[in-house]
Amino acid sequence: MQKITGDILIEKASALLSSGTVSCVLGWKKGEFGYDVTPAVFSSVEELERDFVYNDFCGANFSKYLVSKTRKLEGKILVFLKPCDTYSFNQLLSEHRFDREKVYAIGIPCEGMVDISKVKATVGEGISSIDTDGDNLLVSTLYDEEPVAVDFKSVLAERCINCKSKKHVAYDELLGEEGDVIENSRFDEVARIEALTPDERFAFWQNELSRCIRCNACRDACPACTCEKCVFDNPASGVENKSPANSFEEKLFHIIRAYHVAGRCTDCGECSRVCPQNIPLHLLNRKFIKDMNEFYGEYQAGEEVGMRAPLVSYTTEDLEPGEALTRRDTDA
Repeated sequence: MQKITGDILIEKASALLSSGTVSCVLGWKKGEFGYDVTPAVFSSVEELERDFVYNDFCGANFSKYLVSKTRKLEGKILVFLKPCDTYSFNQLLSEHRFDREKVYAIGIPCEGMVDISKVKATVGEGISSIDTDGDNLLVSTLYDEEPVAVDFKSVLAERCINCKSKKHVAYDELLGEEGDVIENSRFDEVARIEALTPDERFAFWQNELSRCIRCNACRDACPACTCEKCVFDNPASGVENKSPANSFEEKLFHIIRAYHVAGRCTDCGECSRVCPQNIPLHLLNRKFIKDMNEFYGEYQAGEEVGMRAPLVSYTTEDLEPGEALTRRDTDA
């Protein structure tokens, strides 16, 4: 399979812009460093050729951006979607959060994105540039005379190590193969935490969530968080900002958010990717996904447009209140 490069994407985007098929392109823009990549909107071929970049650090899920961009921009917007992004794309369509007619979606294959925090843990700070050499990243720093070779697989993002699917479930055009749903171990860590005692589980999450600085990056990047007015932005709620009133105040924000996205979370991992404190927030969402799979049957949010999550659908076979703990104890 042909490796997708930035040049291929620029060529495709330029052709669609020039033909008038799309009026703008949602892509990745160069930053100060090779790993410093940010989403951006390109309106001309010149902008694409000057600033567009696609590399191992283009992990952003663009589905969330369509909610606001399609409202403001005229014409169609071209968006490049990795397999995991397409599930969020479908879920947002199911919730009528953007106009499908205003989007031209191109599916692109993905072999995983790099976690820059893992790279820094390996080579240290002061990274000046990162290049690719086969299965290695060549990392140059301010403190080493020669680039340091880092194995690509050793610095993959957690969500890519436990990727749920290489299959594109939504697109107008596909570059490369459609891909398949793959075997993964994404619930192993959830099961490990479930096996802890209640006190141990509380201590685990208190340790993790106590690092939260309430920057709201997880909420802002999450495709399932699209409320026009969030309760945590309401000054009358009493929980608008992080406060010192409760040493474990963070639990309110993250647990409420996890409940809010339950049944709608596609497990894209954006919450953990953007967290500046490296809190494994995806584990909260995976706990809900694991429980729903066990109690209601296998369900993957965003697999098809129009699917209804078990929590908003009723059947006579549904789990009865109080049955969950009994069933889990029996299974154990």
